[in-house]
Parts: sequence; C-alpha cells; structure tokens
Amino acid sequence: MSISHQERTIISLIKSCTKKSHLLQLHSHLLRTSNFYNPTIFLSFLSRFALPPLRDLSYSSRIFAEFSQPNVSLYNTMIRAHSLNHESARTGLLFYQELLHLGILSNAFTSTFALSCCMKIKCLLNGLQIHSRILKDGHLCDSFLFTSLMDFYSCLDKGAEACKLFDEMSHRDTVAWNVMISCYMRSGRKRDVFPLFDMMRNSNGCQPDDVTCLHVLQVCASLNALEFGTKVHKYIVENGINTGRNVFNSLIAMYSRCGCVEKAYDVFKQMDNKDVVTWSAMISGLASNGYGRDAIEAFELMLKEGISPDDQTFTGVLSACSHSGLVNEGRKFFNSMKTNFGVRPNIHHYGCMVDLLGRAGLLEEAYDLINSMKIQPDATMWRTLLGACRIHLHVALGERVINNLIELKAQEAGDYVLLLNIYSSLGNWDKVIEVRKLMKDKGIQTTPASSTIEWKGKVYEFVADDISHPRKKEIYEMLDEINQQLRIAGYVSEITSEFNNVDSRSKQYVHSYHSEKLAIAFGILCTPPGTTIRVAKDLRICVDCHNFSKMVSAVYDRKIVIRDRNRFHHFQGGQCSCNNYW
Repeated sequence: MSISHQERTIISLIKSCTKKSHLLQLHSHLLRTSNFYNPTIFLSFLSRFALPPLRDLSYSSRIFAEFSQPNVSLYNTMIRAHSLNHESARTGLLFYQELLHLGILSNAFTSTFALSCCMKIKCLLNGLQIHSRILKDGHLCDSFLFTSLMDFYSCLDKGAEACKLFDEMSHRDTVAWNVMISCYMRSGRKRDVFPLFDMMRNSNGCQPDDVTCLHVLQVCASLNALEFGTKVHKYIVENGINTGRNVFNSLIAMYSRCGCVEKAYDVFKQMDNKDVVTWSAMISGLASNGYGRDAIEAFELMLKEGISPDDQTFTGVLSACSHSGLVNEGRKFFNSMKTNFGVRPNIHHYGCMVDLLGRAGLLEEAYDLINSMKIQPDATMWRTLLGACRIHLHVALGERVINNLIELKAQEAGDYVLLLNIYSSLGNWDKVIEVRKLMKDKGIQTTPASSTIEWKGKVYEFVADDISHPRKKEIYEMLDEINQQLRIAGYVSEITSEFNNVDSRSKQYVHSYHSEKLAIAFGILCTPPGTTIRVAKDLRICVDCHNFSKMVSAVYDRKIVIRDRNRFHHFQGGQCSCNNYW
C-alpha cells in the first residue's frame, strides 16, 4: 500500500517532534483536519508517543483507546512500549491477551514483544502459553522470534529448553549463537562457552562478532582462562573485529583478571581514545595484581590527561592502597573523592577503607568508620573487619562483629571459622568448643572451596580431597612427591583451628589436599618445566597453602599465579608479590 505525499509530510512532521508539547500541538491540529484517524498516520503518532524518547504510557493508552478498530501493528506498538520495563510489563501482557480475545491475527513481532514482557516479570507460565501460540500459528520459521524464545528460557533459568531450541534451529545466525553463549553464562555453565565458541568459528554460516567476543572474554576473565582469552584476542586481531573501546576494555579486564597485567598494559598502550572505563580497568588490574604504586601513578596520569575519575576509578585506587598497605595515601584519596571530584563514597569505597585500616592494624579506626557511615553497612564489610580481627587476634572486636552479622541474619560458616581461628591462636579452647557447639546446633557447615586451572583450552576444577579427575592417581602421586621435596627444603604445614579436633598426622593430611594444592600438582604434572601455573580459587587462600605455593615456586623453579577472592598472588623464587599482606 503506497503512502500519499500528504501522509509522508505529516509522518515526517511527527518524527521531527522532540518535545511532548510539540506533539500535543500536532495532535490538536490533526484532530481538527480529520487526519488523525488515518491508520498510517495514527500508527506513526502512537509510536512516537508510546516509545522512547518521549515515552508516555498513560497518554498513549488514552490515544489507543480512541481508535475504533485497532490492528496488529497498533497492538504491537503498545505491547512493545510496555515491555521496556518491569513496572509496565504486566499491562503489555494484557494488551496481548486483548488482541487474542478480539481474534486479531498476531505476528512474529507480537510474540517477541510479549515474550519480552514475560522476561521482565519472570513469568514462565505466560511465556509457555506464548510459545504454544507460536507453534499453533506457525511462526517458528522466524529466526528472530526463535532467538527471543531462547532468550526467554535462558532468563528464567531454563537452560535445557533454550539448548533444545538452539539444536532445532535449521539456520543459526550470530544473534542465536550469542544468546546461547549468554544462556550458558547465566546458568553457571561457563566452561561450556569455550567449545561453543569453537563450534561457531568452525560452522559454515556466521562467525563470532564483537558481542560474541565480549561475552567470551568475560567468561575467560571469570575462569582465569588466559590461554583461551589469548586465542580470542588473536581471533579479534586476525578477523578485524570492531576494536572499539568496549573490546579493548574487555581485553584489559581479561588479561588483568588472569594475572597477566603486562599484556593488559600492552593493550592499554595501543589505545588512542581511552575513556574513564579504560583507565579504571587498568588501575583495578594493577591494584589486584599487587602493583599499588603503579596504580596510583596511573590515576595521577589519568588526571593529567583530563579524564575525570568516577566511582569505579576510586574503587580501583583505594583497592590499590589496601593491597599495598598505603594507609596515608588511601586516606588522602578517600577524603578527596567528594571534595575534589564530586564522587560520593559508596559501600565499596568504605569497604576498601575498612580493609586498608584493618590490615594495617587500625581496627578501632576501621570500626569507627563503619559506625560513622550514612549508609547501612553490609555483611561483606563486617566480614572484612572480622578478617582483620583474625589477623591481629582482636577477640573483643571480633565478637562484636559477629553480633552485627547475626543482627543482619547474614552469618555464614566462614565467619565462625575466622572467630575459631582467633580463639585457637590465643589458646582459648573453651571458646573454640563453645563456637563449634553453636555451629553444630545451628546446622552451620563449611562449604568446600574450589580451585580451577586451565590446560589446553579446557578448565579443570578441583575441591578438597577431590577424586573426580580421571588422572587422580597421577595427581596424588605428584602431590606426594611435591610434599616430600618441600619437606626436604624445610616446609612445615601450618595448622589452623579448623582442624583442632583431629590429630597432628590427620591435620597434615587434610592440608595436603586443599583444592589449590591439587590444581598446582596437576599443573606441574601436565606442563613442561618453566611453564607458569595459573590457578583461580573462589575463597581466600589459607596461610598454609600460601606457604606451600611459595616453596613450590622455589623448589620447582616455577612461577605460580593464584587468584583468590581478594587479590592475586604472584609466587616466584620463594616470594609472593603480596609480601604476606593479604
């Protein structure tokens, strides 16, 4: 159906309106000239009012109600407009149900927008009904709708259904592959992203784009998968993927989070148009890898370049001060945030300061800072202070912190273990027994830590006393050999209060099979001499495993990089980059 010159002129005028007042004036004019109810003009006007940037759902609903015979395009506009946020999504589904009730034939766009409403309100039942309707209407040949269904199931943690749809697709476009990758990321199947990326590269159809690479780099950073991340970087360069700031920033974050800050800095140097996100990523990378002074220098250079820091920048630079014990510098940056840069301190900034003061032994100052906050302290902040109490054996304050965690109803097994460590280090066995009984009565159990290591593009996970690996016999034999060599070199296992109820021999056995020790043994077993071993752990590394890693780095002449929950530890020649400050 062709559009007349008059219709084109009016539609162009509607699209040129950038203010609601102008659109209201035009509305009045169109009503007087009887052009308003022309279906083509009405659709253009409704879209302008219902959708961003002018989006006014109340007024657009009143306009919609004035049209006597709305068609599928008008309903699609209303459903789409209401699908854009959680608050209005249920109303969008009501428009969808009204369309079906009136017998108006829906199309692929209708179902796509309705599914978006279901995703916003996490409504599986309505989504299943829409899926059934799609099958009934025969719309599954539409690849965009197919992908929307996958995205819907993925968002509602129905990964199996999303995978099934993906397998049924006759033609997979780049968006479908990207949705499948994001589905794996959401459902905790991050390690499955790597073979999927390889499958996509080897498919006869589409190839990974910048969105694909951003997703995969994020997974590499999370899993400490440097080898695969380097492969993605190579693919980006060889295929001329859009190397905008987002890609460069993701590469910096990936290399930094894999403990390879040198390569992160190489990417950083190549960039011409660095923004605050770029600088923040580099500063945070330097901070977490133990280069506190370098992070501060980068911050000062950023200011000279005329880039204003944001809250993420200050999180990075305060973290740098914390990891390197730079108390005076940390105080200076924290105090200058709001005064000099207009950045209001948030919970993360306060957390960095509590960590900095606590590690430096300034426990009362850290406690006073928490109590002076205008925002409610969270459980993470109290745990940070509790960790400092363990380091400095401050019993009274540790007990106060536990009480605060109990008030928040956020206490975990690890909190009580930290308190146990304080009591046992001071030889207060009555308190140790009391806390153990409390944990037993409350049914509080510790969760085993896990460590991962990458080898030949695959990520392997270990937990304490792990016997699931197919090469377990070789791994344990290697670990026994390592322990024997370390004992000859003078290594003595350090026991914590977690194992006060077992005898000395059993204690050493338990320590010998911590998850990071198994990962290190696997790394030494599988890689040639001189190869750097990179391990990621989901909890803080214990004192014994820290000592163990230092000794291994010296005896086996290996560089070992361990990323724990707090920071990186670069072990080399019997020393650690953290200088035993973690």
